[in-house]
Amino acid sequence: MEVYLGSIGCRLNQSELEMMAADLRKAGHVIVGSPEKAQAAIINSCCVTAAAEADSRKLLHRLERMGVQKIFLTGCWVSPQGAVKESLPDGTIVIPNTQKHALVKQFFPNDTGVAKSITPRVALPGRGRRTRAFIKVQEGCDYHCTFCITRIARGKSVSRPYEEILLNIQAAELANVKEIVLTGTQLGGWGRDIGGENTIASLVKSILRDTDIPLVRLSSLEPWDIQDDFYPLLTENRFCAHLHLPLQSGSESILQRMGRKMALKDFGNLVQGLRKANPLLALTTDIVVGFPGETEQEFNESLEFVRWIQFSGGHVFRFSPRPGTPAASYPDQVDGLQKRERNRKMRAVLRDSAALYRERFIDHTVSVVWERGKLREDGTWLMSGLSKNYLRVQAISEMDRWNTISSVKLMEDKSKYMVGLILTDHRK
Repeated sequence: MEVYLGSIGCRLNQSELEMMAADLRKAGHVIVGSPEKAQAAIINSCCVTAAAEADSRKLLHRLERMGVQKIFLTGCWVSPQGAVKESLPDGTIVIPNTQKHALVKQFFPNDTGVAKSITPRVALPGRGRRTRAFIKVQEGCDYHCTFCITRIARGKSVSRPYEEILLNIQAAELANVKEIVLTGTQLGGWGRDIGGENTIASLVKSILRDTDIPLVRLSSLEPWDIQDDFYPLLTENRFCAHLHLPLQSGSESILQRMGRKMALKDFGNLVQGLRKANPLLALTTDIVVGFPGETEQEFNESLEFVRWIQFSGGHVFRFSPRPGTPAASYPDQVDGLQKRERNRKMRAVLRDSAALYRERFIDHTVSVVWERGKLREDGTWLMSGLSKNYLRVQAISEMDRWNTISSVKLMEDKSKYMVGLILTDHRK
């Protein structure tokens, strides 16, 4: 059967679709990159913001218009509270998040009758020639941020067994993947439900010990989940020197209303400790502006704290009330125009600090994984990739270096990317 896979939202959703794709291929089905060619479709939806929910809805109805016979809808939009209330396209089969792991086995039986062993990872069609694989290690969240619907949609934190994680990484290795990204709803919570000395740091150390994957990167990590055993990772050569630590607000009073677990003083101390362990570390973040009741003074406090931390980049979100979350019913909801203006100001602060971070690396040499290349009229290639510390780099090459790692000297900052000079290849 030809199956189309669609994802809205986070890297975890993408990782889950890649796992489904592997199971479908093992069962003899074909993954297609266009809905027009599909007999069935699986949609991994999102509801973290109103915009993500709208995108999920649009994709669902687009598939209906294209005549897909069977549509399987799962993901965070399909929550225990029944977030999907409007009429769905005829034939849509709704699979709760808690049951998505069994979706392929239940609805897509093995067409070949032969159970296949571990097979090389294959990137999803239609997404370009991806060089990194997203590896799901954990599901759910035990925290209670008042604005977040993810805990409601995905339930309590559950760690995937190391053996399963290792199989996924080995499949990536067989496909010559150069970088894996460990993902989870509450990534830093991995291992707590297993017991013993299992932590996110011990997981990474085991992966570095048991595999030859060149680079290991972490997706979003709650700052309070970083323990003492984490710091030695920051100088490991195969561990990407980039952490995404959601701050959400730089106002103490807003953080308290958000139900966040770390005070600003502790966040600042954590950042200082991380930078002491690795001065070149990239730190990116998430910030919410326009949280209910956010005054001009509180916003300015947030602005100044973010400026003081000097992040190397980040995302800014306008508060989006999510049904079922406490913050959705908080009084003093902020006006949309105010949210837009605060969003603009916060982005400007992050843009300035990102520029300062990039400036530090001019005339420095970094390792870059080349993600794509474009053949130029003169026969050379314009390569684009990411460094271990998450800098976008472009360089001219005599050949297509896609999915290889090079040592690159950074020559100039062009804001959206840095211009580099390729020095050495590290081919495998």
